[in-house]
Amino acid sequence: MKVLVIGANGQIGQILVDQLHENENFEAIAMIRNPEQQSKFEEKGIKTVVGDLEGPVKDLELAMQGVDAIVFTAGSGGKTGPDKTLLVDLDGASKTIEAAEKVGIKRFVMVSAIQAHNRENWSEQIKPYFVAKHHADRILVSSTLDYTIIRPGGLVNEPGTGKIQIAENLQRSIVTREDVASTIVAVLKAENTIKKSFDLINGESDINEAVQAFQ
Repeated sequence: MKVLVIGANGQIGQILVDQLHENENFEAIAMIRNPEQQSKFEEKGIKTVVGDLEGPVKDLELAMQGVDAIVFTAGSGGKTGPDKTLLVDLDGASKTIEAAEKVGIKRFVMVSAIQAHNRENWSEQIKPYFVAKHHADRILVSSTLDYTIIRPGGLVNEPGTGKIQIAENLQRSIVTREDVASTIVAVLKAENTIKKSFDLINGESDINEAVQAFQ
C-alpha cells in the first residue's frame, strides 16, 4: 500500500514515515512543503513529493498520483495564530479531502484532537484549533472517502509504550507521538476502522489488538 503522509516533516509525521518505511506492507511517500526538506527523507530511501496546503487543490491532486491511502498529520503548530490554523488545519484538510475524491483515492486517515467532536469539552486557550479540527472532521465524515478519524490526547515525546486506550469518548490524557504513529499504521491495516472515529490515549491494551477489536 502506497501511503502519502501529509505533514511528513511534523513530529508525528516523521515518526510515521519511518514506521511505514520499515514495514514491508507499506511504501511511504512524504509530502513536504519546502524542497529543502527532501534530502533527509531521500537519504533513507523515502520518496518525497512537494505540496502546499495553502496552494491550489490541483497541486494536491498532482501530489497524490499513484497513491493508495492518505494520512493527514499536518498542523499549523502552536506558535502560529488562528489565521494559520484556519488555513492549514481546516482549509488545508478540506482541500486534501476534495483532492482525494477527485483523484479517486478512498482510504483517508485523519489525525484530529481528543474531544474535537464535543464542543463542551474544548479548551478555551486553543479554541480556534478545536474549531478547525471539528469542522475538518465533519467535512471528512460527509465525504465519499473510507475515513478513520483518530483524536489523540495530549501529545508527548516520550518513547512509545505500545499500549493504548481507544473509544468514542475518553477523558483527556496523554499519548506519545510514537504510539499515535503506531496506531495509524495499525488502522491502515484494519478494515473495521473504516467510517469510524475515536479518541486515543495511552492505556493498557496492545495497539494492534485494541485497533482490531474496535467496533
